[in-house]
Amino acid sequence: MHEMGIVLHLAKTLDQTAAEEKLSRISKVTLQVGEVSGIITDLFVDAWNYFKPRHPVLADSELVLEEIPAVTWCDSCKSKYETVRYGRTCPYCGSGETWLLQGNECVIKEIEAE
Repeated sequence: MHEMGIVLHLAKTLDQTAAEEKLSRISKVTLQVGEVSGIITDLFVDAWNYFKPRHPVLADSELVLEEIPAVTWCDSCKSKYETVRYGRTCPYCGSGETWLLQGNECVIKEIEAE
C-alpha cells in the first residue's frame, strides 16, 4: 500500500512548510491526484486520518482530493484523447505513438492555514 508512504511524505512536507512559514495550524489541504496515478483514494484518506494526529500542525485538518483526468497525446495525428477510455492506441488514427500528457501526478494545490 504505497498510499501510506505518499501520505507520510506529504505530512513531512506540510510540517516543513508550516515551520518555514511560521504556521501554527493547517486547516485544509487540497491535493490533486491523477486518474491513473495508482493512488487509491479511499486508502489515501484512511492513511491521512491515521497520520494527521501524529503531526500537531495537521491534527484538525481537512483533506480535499481533486481528480486530474488522464489525457494522452498522439504524435501521429496530433490529437488528445481520454486515456482510460482508449488506452495507448489512438482512437482517431490507430497509432501507438502516444504518451501520457496528464493524469499521473499528485500535486499539493492549496493549503489553508493560520
